[in-house]
Amino acid sequence: MKTLGTITELAPRLRRKEVSPVELTRDCLDRIEKLNPALNAFITVTPETALEEARLAEIEIARGDWRGPLHGIPIALKDLIDTAGVRTTAASALYQNRVPSEDAEVVRRLRQAGAVILGKNNLHEFAYGGSSLVSFFGDVHNPRSAAHIAGGSSGGSAAAVAVGLCYASIGTDTAGSIREPAALCGCVGIKPTYGRVSARGVIPLSWSLDHVGPLAATVGDAAIVLQAIAGYDALDAASVDVAAEDYVSGLREGVKNLRVGVPRAHFFDDLDDEVRMAVEQALAVMRTLVAEVREVSLDTPTDRAVQLAESYAYHAENVARAPELYQAETLRRIRLGERISAAEYILRRREMDEARRYAGNIFADVDLLVTPTMPIPAPVIADLKKDPEALRPAELVLLRNTRPFNVWGLPAISVPCGLTKSGLPIGLQIAGAHWREDLVLRLAYAYESTQGRHQLGVPAMKA
Repeated sequence: MKTLGTITELAPRLRRKEVSPVELTRDCLDRIEKLNPALNAFITVTPETALEEARLAEIEIARGDWRGPLHGIPIALKDLIDTAGVRTTAASALYQNRVPSEDAEVVRRLRQAGAVILGKNNLHEFAYGGSSLVSFFGDVHNPRSAAHIAGGSSGGSAAAVAVGLCYASIGTDTAGSIREPAALCGCVGIKPTYGRVSARGVIPLSWSLDHVGPLAATVGDAAIVLQAIAGYDALDAASVDVAAEDYVSGLREGVKNLRVGVPRAHFFDDLDDEVRMAVEQALAVMRTLVAEVREVSLDTPTDRAVQLAESYAYHAENVARAPELYQAETLRRIRLGERISAAEYILRRREMDEARRYAGNIFADVDLLVTPTMPIPAPVIADLKKDPEALRPAELVLLRNTRPFNVWGLPAISVPCGLTKSGLPIGLQIAGAHWREDLVLRLAYAYESTQGRHQLGVPAMKA
C-alpha cells in the first residue's frame, strides 16, 4: 500500500496536498476487501459514504480549510457507537437491523475534525467479554495469527488497526476492552479518565465503568485522536467539565522528572514467562528514561457487582421479551446480574465512589504506574471453543490487570513491548492520576521512541 503510514506522518502531507484523502480511503477499502474475510474485523463497511467524505475533505483542504490532523484520515468505529443512518448492531441479532437517527457525540466530534468513517468494527456481543468469540457476526481473528483471539471486546477495532485496514478506531473499555485487544494485536489503545470522553450515543455495558477511547498504530496517533474526541458534553451525565491538555504537543516535553511506580502484587502474579521477560526489559528501559522506578503496593478492587447489576438493568426488558436473540453465553452473563439486590448495588456503587477517591492517593509519591497489560499472550481460539466453560475464566485472566483502572476511573494505555517466540504481541500498561492523560501519553511516547519506529504493515497471518 503506497500511502500507508501513520496519522502523524500523513497529516502534514494531506495539508500540503501531497496525498489525497480519496487515495487513502480507496487504499483502506481495498485492504478491507482483501483482508477482512480472514480477520472478520468489520461488520459494516460504508464505501460510498466514506468516498464522499474523502472527496469533501479533499475539496476543503484544497481551498485552505484544513481542520486539523484528522482531516481526510480514514478511521473506523466499534459497532456499538451510534452512527446516523448506518446500522449499529452491538454484534447482536437483537440489534442487527437497528439504524440510529443521530450520531454519538464522539462521532460528531470526529466528523467535525474531518475524519472519514470507513465503517463499523466487529466486537464481543454487547461488549460483554474479552475474546470477541461471541458475536452474531462470527469470531474476530488476530492479525498476527488467525488461530488466536484478537481480544475484546474491541477486538475488531484492534485487528483492523494492527493490520492497516484503518488508521485508527474508536473502542470502548469497561474492564479492559480497549487495552486488552490492543495488547494482543500489537497496537496502541488508551482508556482516558472516566468522564473525559462522552459516552452519549454509545450502547452501554455498565454506565459506571464504560470509557470511550482510541486505538491506533502509535502513541502519537492515539494522542491526535484523543485530542479530537476529549471534552465536556453537557448532555452526558457522566461527563466532567475538566479542560483537556494539548496531548499532541505535550508528547515531547520529556519524562526525566517523572517517578514511576511498579505494583508487583496482583499485577505480576502468574505471568507467562515470555510476558514477564518482555515487561522486565521494558522496566529496564524505563529506568534509563525517568527520575525513579520504585515498587508500590495497591489495594486492588475485584468486586464485579456494579457491572453485573448495570448490565442486567440495561438488558432486562429485552431478555424477558426476546432471549433467543442473544448469544447463549451473553444471555448467561447478563442474567448473573438479576441476583444483585438493590441494596447490594447501592453499597457496591458507594464503595466504587470511595475507591475512586482513594485512587488519588496512589500518586502521592509517584506520577505513573507501569504493569503488564495482559498476564498471558493471546489464547488459541480452538482451545477456548472446545470447552465453552473455559471461555469466561480465560477472559477474566486476560482482564485481570486492566479491570482495576476502570473501577478507579484512571487513564491507562497499552503499548507494544515485544513479541513471543511465536510472534504474538505483548503489551505494557501505563496508568496515571485522574485527568493526567498527558503524562500517560508522554511516558508511552518516550518508551515507544526507544523501541524504534513502529512499522505499519500486514503481519504474517498463520493458519
